[in-house]
Amino acid sequence: MAIHIVEEANRCLHCKRPMCQKGCPISTSIPQVIQLFQEGKMSEAGQMLFENNPLSVVCSIVCNHEGQCEGHCIRGRKDTPVHFSAIESFISDLYLDRMAVERAESNGHMAAVIGAGPAGITVAVELAKAGYEVTIFDSKERIGGVMRYGIPDFRLPRTILDRYAARLEQMGIKFRANATIGGALEIHDLFRDGYESVFVGTGVWRPKTLGMRGESLANVHFSVDYLADPDAFDLGETVAVIGVGNSAMDVARTALRHGARHVTMYARSKHVSASSDELAYAQLEGAEIVYGKAITLITEDGPVFKTAIFDEDDKVTGYQDELDQQHADSTIISISQGPKNKLILTTAGLEGSDRGLLVTDENGMTTVDGVFAAGDVVTGSKTVVHAVAAAKEVAESMKRYMEAKAAAGEEGSEPAGPVHHVHDTMDV
Repeated sequence: MAIHIVEEANRCLHCKRPMCQKGCPISTSIPQVIQLFQEGKMSEAGQMLFENNPLSVVCSIVCNHEGQCEGHCIRGRKDTPVHFSAIESFISDLYLDRMAVERAESNGHMAAVIGAGPAGITVAVELAKAGYEVTIFDSKERIGGVMRYGIPDFRLPRTILDRYAARLEQMGIKFRANATIGGALEIHDLFRDGYESVFVGTGVWRPKTLGMRGESLANVHFSVDYLADPDAFDLGETVAVIGVGNSAMDVARTALRHGARHVTMYARSKHVSASSDELAYAQLEGAEIVYGKAITLITEDGPVFKTAIFDEDDKVTGYQDELDQQHADSTIISISQGPKNKLILTTAGLEGSDRGLLVTDENGMTTVDGVFAAGDVVTGSKTVVHAVAAAKEVAESMKRYMEAKAAAGEEGSEPAGPVHHVHDTMDV
């Protein structure tokens, strides 16, 4: 491992205009990090990574590197790109254990974070570093969100998230587990109790349905439910997966690790939305993929498809008349997911789009004063690094908001509070 990453680091050309950095959604200073690594300055390199991306360890493992940093590497045009992911993983993993955590002096202001996923953790860290007293509320028992309950352990070890939890505690960040905001507690309760701003990073946990017959059968499941707790399911030996995104790949690989003998993923066209790496891993582990299958209904015996007819450009031009019944002990639907609606239904003035995603302005503030949001609950399902990048910007907006609010209070002005716009709540 050490020899490999040293060799990779030595392949870096230290470009004056690093395309790798431009390809990174959070603009990691890749050449500078590699330079520090080559000089043996591990702590400095780790600090640079962490300051730019508090979830650098996670992103080094789960990012789509081929489509981002490594996919933009100049060396990749005629050779193989520098595998920065391996370098980043080594440095950031080492730094997570060795970093000197100094709890910032409290500035006397409180902020609440709803959701302990990538966006929520990022906002909590950024605010805590600035001296804000932060409490994270999450409906689950442990931090991580989609990283813990949506990415299999074999891809992202849970021990990494446990180490993060320890670091958050050292920073003074409080965590309230099994606390669903929008249930017994609502957003207005947080303002009542002294939190001056609230961040929503609840992600997307509502499965998108096919809207067809068979989805309520006992042997039909949704990927988001299955990945949250695979041990709770007995899928049998033959499993059909509807969808070919990264989540579908995770489902296929997890099912094979939990006793399934035959796992087949079905795609409507010949396009696969998952990264080529994830597809390759799934196929290497025994999962099969069948193209040109449009799901029409699901029976207890398995999914029923229309078979596509392709032209010479691999475009679907129509479907065969005969339906194709595929046998499967279980069928898992993995086509997408959206946000749950508890916050919208319980918070006056909080508005969502027609997809149920929270509406925010250019500063990340929602339609309720003092309530901010970022990540999947705003954009729809994206990657961890996209959530981190957006959350960093919103954390700065929250600081400006709370500073302005404090200044207004010092001047004797009536401090701003949550504005509740009366409207019909959306059932999204």
